[in-house]
Amino acid sequence: MATTKRIINNSIAVLRILTLWACVAAVVLMVTNNFKLDGDKTKFSDIKGFRYVLAAAAGGVLYSLIQLPFAVYQAVKEKRLINGQFLPMFDFYGDKVIAFLLASGVGVGFGVSIELKQLIDQLVDGFDSLGVTGLDEFEDKTKKYLDRGIIASGVLLVGFVTMAILTILTSANRNGRGF
Repeated sequence: MATTKRIINNSIAVLRILTLWACVAAVVLMVTNNFKLDGDKTKFSDIKGFRYVLAAAAGGVLYSLIQLPFAVYQAVKEKRLINGQFLPMFDFYGDKVIAFLLASGVGVGFGVSIELKQLIDQLVDGFDSLGVTGLDEFEDKTKKYLDRGIIASGVLLVGFVTMAILTILTSANRNGRGF
């Protein structure tokens, strides 16, 4: 029984680290997502959906930073830092709220990026049919910008999956009996 508890506590700590890593990576990818075209700079913040992805990832970072010391302490010492029901209940509810936040960020990021990519394709095809040329640079830079949004959303998806697994483990640990 003690071995199973140790494995679960270690797994929780590792999953919290992976969640933190994925959320930080998504923040970095999103913040650095920009391009220049004819002197005009397009930033991630120009698309409201990308701002939401950043906010969701930042929420995951903040929550993971709060939870990580408690998880590491529990993995090393094999007991909770604070006795009582506060930490198990905080884990239980907090993990679920953050998992839903991350899931919605993933959905918004993929949805906005894919829809805008299709819109750019239609726009360029429409201008091509009218005989307008010189849109190659616009198309390339815009698609790379949107691809980076898809990549950031994919990395955030990793954060969601690890948080979803955490919700299962912390649900089982809430009553103190574990698995």
